[in-house]
Amino acid sequence: MLMAAFVAAAVAYGTGSAWIGLFAAILSSIAFSGLHGLAAIVFKGNQLISGVALNFLAAGLTVLISNALFAQGGRTPQIPAEARFNPVILPGALTRVREIAQADPLQQIWSELISGHSIIVPFTLLLVPASWWVLYRTRFGLRLRAVGENPAAVDTAGVSVVRLRWAALAIGGVLCGVAGAYLSTALQAGFVKNMTADRGYLALAALIFAKWKPWNALWACLLFGFLQALEAQNAIVNRMIGFTLPSQFYSALPFALTVIILAGLGGKTTPPRAGGEPYIKER
Repeated sequence: MLMAAFVAAAVAYGTGSAWIGLFAAILSSIAFSGLHGLAAIVFKGNQLISGVALNFLAAGLTVLISNALFAQGGRTPQIPAEARFNPVILPGALTRVREIAQADPLQQIWSELISGHSIIVPFTLLLVPASWWVLYRTRFGLRLRAVGENPAAVDTAGVSVVRLRWAALAIGGVLCGVAGAYLSTALQAGFVKNMTADRGYLALAALIFAKWKPWNALWACLLFGFLQALEAQNAIVNRMIGFTLPSQFYSALPFALTVIILAGLGGKTTPPRAGGEPYIKER
């Protein structure tokens, strides 16, 4: 996701188009997925080690390339407004802070919570039911889940385990590319060193919390997003609770919840039995 964020920002800045930046981010993320597949699927390496190594590679490579291209200390120049995914203001939504503060709660929800998102947000929300349908209502989804549970049985049925795992990596690459592009061309106006701020690990914790279910993952991610939003609105929260907490407390909340979730649900969740394990075909 970090590499995708950098590529999206650099290409959007260079071409003046957020859509071209999004397409480039997806391609770069698929390429990184290919490196992971080369290590884990082709050479049967440890997937955890491969994933951590790619994270370090992306963290260093983005800074190196950014300094070589822009010489701004690991940053890209600010992307102009016309080259970003700008917020979409829905009809009837208020935009001025004073008007929103004086509006009724329903108007505030419409103006602050529902309106003002880029086009990527509703697209990603639609991916949740789409993912559920693919996983539980299609032959491809059945085979994909079977590969995670018992790849030998899938192989015995004449279905290529390797091909399915490559397909899963490609899909994951597309989704990470969209996420990275959103960070640098919609949420912010450029790339900053390590701008993902370990959100990928929060996503992993949300996956475990959700027990590998698409709808549960949506609620888990919304919970983590709510906790991160508290950091941006810490002054308001402090006034509501009647005493002041440091901003670092709000920054640590998502990660503290991650530790609690992993400690409390570690023995109660059942991951795919073959997840993370290389498949070696018997001869």
